[in-house]
Amino acid sequence: MSKNLFICTQCYTKFSKWSGKCDKCGQWNTLEEAQHTTKISTQAVKLEYLNEITTKSVERYKTNIKEFDYVCGGGIVAGSVTLIGGEPGIGKSTILLQISSALQSLGAVIYISGEEATNQIKMRAQRLQIPMENVACASTIHLESIIEVLSSCKPALVIIDSIQTLYSSSIEGTPGTVAQLRVCSHNLIQWAKNENIPMIIVGHVTKDGALAGPKVIEHMVDCVLYFESERTEGPLRILRAVKNRFGPTDVLGIFEMQNKGLVSVQDASSLFLQNRNCNSYGSTVFPSIEGNRPIFVEMQALVSKSYIQMPRRSVVGWDSNRLSMLAAVLETQCGISLCGKDLYFNVVGGIRTTEPVSDLAAAIALISAVKKITISSKCIIIGEIGLSGKVRSGPQIARRIQEAEKLGFDTALIPETTSAIQSKMKLITILHIKNALQFCMQL
Repeated sequence: MSKNLFICTQCYTKFSKWSGKCDKCGQWNTLEEAQHTTKISTQAVKLEYLNEITTKSVERYKTNIKEFDYVCGGGIVAGSVTLIGGEPGIGKSTILLQISSALQSLGAVIYISGEEATNQIKMRAQRLQIPMENVACASTIHLESIIEVLSSCKPALVIIDSIQTLYSSSIEGTPGTVAQLRVCSHNLIQWAKNENIPMIIVGHVTKDGALAGPKVIEHMVDCVLYFESERTEGPLRILRAVKNRFGPTDVLGIFEMQNKGLVSVQDASSLFLQNRNCNSYGSTVFPSIEGNRPIFVEMQALVSKSYIQMPRRSVVGWDSNRLSMLAAVLETQCGISLCGKDLYFNVVGGIRTTEPVSDLAAAIALISAVKKITISSKCIIIGEIGLSGKVRSGPQIARRIQEAEKLGFDTALIPETTSAIQSKMKLITILHIKNALQFCMQL
């Protein structure tokens, strides 16, 4: 049975009739007629009960880059495909060269670049002073040629930099289009799975920080890593796992950019709290939990008179909607007027925290900024604030306090609803945001 089909040359979507505009990608005059033969075929499906399936141990390759292995769940899994994205210049190519150097003892590492010439890759390796004796490079963007050379080499690791630069001869369209991204990603992933060879793919990001291209690419790969930095000109780099089939998610690794590349940060809390001015207003310390790691960050607030009709609400490293909510709660529940004032809020160090239990630390930072009250540098603050002003408990409070005690903190403001905690620290319980205001006024 045959029928005529029309295929969009940009997004590769099929239609039963021609139209001037593709309803999928919105492009004009991209539908072309193709002869399609419908053939019905079936394949036998074998069902297996889970309790009868024998599992294999996961083989991991350790890079000895402590923070990278930690984010990946213990190392790169054989046959896995990892997608890594980040802003331009943040250090993606740098860490890929470091990984290549670390794994070259297992076999040849193939580095395919569609953006740089091979001599540029060598110059970066020389600048980083890392050995690259068993790393082979190629500068090409043709998918079929890449798969052909990979199949002939059988490498220990494959790096593709980047997926947006590749194109396949099997379909029409320029590199970076939706159709090309789907086909190139699918073929590379299938090759890696069939050959049981780990592969790392670099992806470009949009101006909003999300990976460019269709979301289906993130679904296809095994691990998705994001390089983050609120201030890309600084030395701090944060690698976050948002998807990992072989390990935990919402785990972050912290690096510092140095002359010899990215170096793992051993004590993240000390880094974020260093050079802190203990006598300044609007500063509090919040013990954040990233994955299974406590990280202590400084939260800063600044309140100033606004000279424009719409006061500014500038937020870095936190949720701007939560700041607006806290401002409304403080005004209605505590009588602190923030109307007509600019609010500036910052999480120091370029890290971003999204935990609801950071509300109380943010609220006290605002109170401190408005009332000109200095909060003790040895005090940590934990708690979620509802619209009624009630302070609620959160996860792993005891662990945060235990870690704070190790770092030398002596006081903790925690919700009154928290279960009993044994600690040498002075624990001050807060039931309502009004109690937090009273605490600040007593300092």
